[in-house]
Amino acid sequence: MTEELLLANAMLVLPDETALGCVRIAGQTIADINLGAAIPAGAIDCAGDFVSPGLIELHTDNLERHIQPRPKVDWPHVAAIIAHDAELASTGITTVFDAMRVGSIPSGAGRYQKYARGLSRELWALRKQDALRISHFLHLRAEVCSETLSEELNEFDAGDRVGIVSLMDHTPGQRQFRDMLKFEAYLKGKYAMDDGTFMRHVAQLKDLRERNGERHEREAVAAAHRFGAVLASHDDTTEHQVCVSAKHGIRLAEFPTTLEAAQACHSHGIKVMMGAPNLIRGGSHSGNVAAQTLAGTGHLDILSSDYVPSALLLSAVMLGRMWGDMSRGMKTVTQTPALAAGLNDRGSLQTGMRADLIRFRMREDVPALSAVWSRGRRVS
Repeated sequence: MTEELLLANAMLVLPDETALGCVRIAGQTIADINLGAAIPAGAIDCAGDFVSPGLIELHTDNLERHIQPRPKVDWPHVAAIIAHDAELASTGITTVFDAMRVGSIPSGAGRYQKYARGLSRELWALRKQDALRISHFLHLRAEVCSETLSEELNEFDAGDRVGIVSLMDHTPGQRQFRDMLKFEAYLKGKYAMDDGTFMRHVAQLKDLRERNGERHEREAVAAAHRFGAVLASHDDTTEHQVCVSAKHGIRLAEFPTTLEAAQACHSHGIKVMMGAPNLIRGGSHSGNVAAQTLAGTGHLDILSSDYVPSALLLSAVMLGRMWGDMSRGMKTVTQTPALAAGLNDRGSLQTGMRADLIRFRMREDVPALSAVWSRGRRVS
């Protein structure tokens, strides 16, 4: 028999409102939603807690952090994947697009070595064993400023659950690191580069962009079409860069660095994604446009936890307070990212959708999770 779960007396985060009601889960699916304070027999009394769709994470570096917790430290991958999966479940994320860099620099200082193909095979082996709590897809970060992008992309195919391909260009002096002083501080702080190593690295990146950049962009766009993946841009700064993104067929802009770029994205029908840490901290650590600014001008559509998984739910609640609309705030981490990634079976509390749900209550303006379900199964 199909197992059923009833969550009653809950403040349901519906697509366009929040309302007291009851949601019935049958197996892996939301079977029914009824509004009102009634508590049917056998139901869990949520005592007014919020019940929302599970969170959708389109861009996170969290898996990379687990496999390399310190520079030059390679952690056992299976242990890292299981820990990463459990951590995301504990923060309310029920669908994740694991970001993996493709495009390495073997002749460089050892920072950018190939790893995505091998790591993704280990991820899918665990998924096949039903060892993972939540739903995983791949987000291939295609670094055009590299030596091996073409070869690495060709190692993937349409069966690899590649949901997003983002065009990355980390040429020094533009996009995220227009400010070379911030770029220098970032690399020296994270990788302990001395002056000579930093200057050689900058020269190498600029040379790679000059020799390979345009060809790599074309090949990444073609690969996304081959995989059936959504195309994303990264760190667009100018209207011209957004126009180029639009010509590529890009539907998602990750972390535009200026208001000008965010406005241009909306004029081309491109969804704008910003970092939850940027919103919570009140600004970008790289000195780029603040997520709060874009939220205030109506140019923020999606939030990503980026490098702090627990930031996703907190930032959505913050947006809900800022906009005076909890449902609208939560959409930035549920329905909107799901649709942007081409997932029509999750991200909203509606009958027939996947039973990916979270339950939380507010404690001094901070959301505190008490339960997470993935496909109707309690995972945290």
